[in-house]
Amino acid sequence: MLRLTTLTSVLALMATGLAAEEIKVGVSPGEHAEIMEEVARIAEPMGLEIDVVEFSDYVVPNQALADGDIQANSFQHVPYLEAQMKDRGFELSVVGNTITTPMGVYSDKITDLADLEEGATFGIPNDPTNGGRALLVLQEIGLIKVDEAAGLVPTVLDITENPKDLSFKELDAAQLPRSLADLDAALINTNYAIASGLSPKEDSIAMESAENPYVNVIAVRKGDEDAAWVETLLKAYHSDEIKTFIDESYQGTVITSW
Repeated sequence: MLRLTTLTSVLALMATGLAAEEIKVGVSPGEHAEIMEEVARIAEPMGLEIDVVEFSDYVVPNQALADGDIQANSFQHVPYLEAQMKDRGFELSVVGNTITTPMGVYSDKITDLADLEEGATFGIPNDPTNGGRALLVLQEIGLIKVDEAAGLVPTVLDITENPKDLSFKELDAAQLPRSLADLDAALINTNYAIASGLSPKEDSIAMESAENPYVNVIAVRKGDEDAAWVETLLKAYHSDEIKTFIDESYQGTVITSW
């Protein structure tokens, strides 16, 4: 049986003689996927059918977009996108902001950073932008200091002060939640935390400040910025319904950024 929104969409399109436009949007697991499913529901009666495609890492969605396998993606912040375009030569464009997801510290061994022992091992993402972001979070909460000259992408080589003599294990971002048993603590992106059953609000022992430069965005291939479907996608995403869905679903652990 057709959903009411689907039936309404079909009747409207039949009346105008137009066919619904179909696009594929790449997302990462967790909140990006959950939100885009809601966006797809809202966009359907507007004449846009969105096939939400989940990717398990941070590299493939941009490659898939550049290759034309998908028409847009919604999973990354601006520093990561800019690094990907520089390193891999992707010709992509930002068409709109989505959400901000503060990175959190998680641990299976401690419940308070004060209990962190000297020489503890921290897991951080192994991609430069999220790895650098993790180190900046550790600086923000007072565990290390990094060289200011490194900007938003410091590495462990840029650590200038490390009073607890922490060591760092760099892992794929998606692997960090599964590796908590082997680490003293880890910096985990919100989408992978949620996808693995962790609650940023209840399970994290520290969170990145909401005032940070890591606003997530919707990206498309250069040349598609003015496509009609982009306007519809953004209208659906930036709707009051989506803002309410985010506010009610994530209780402040995911923040709207438009």
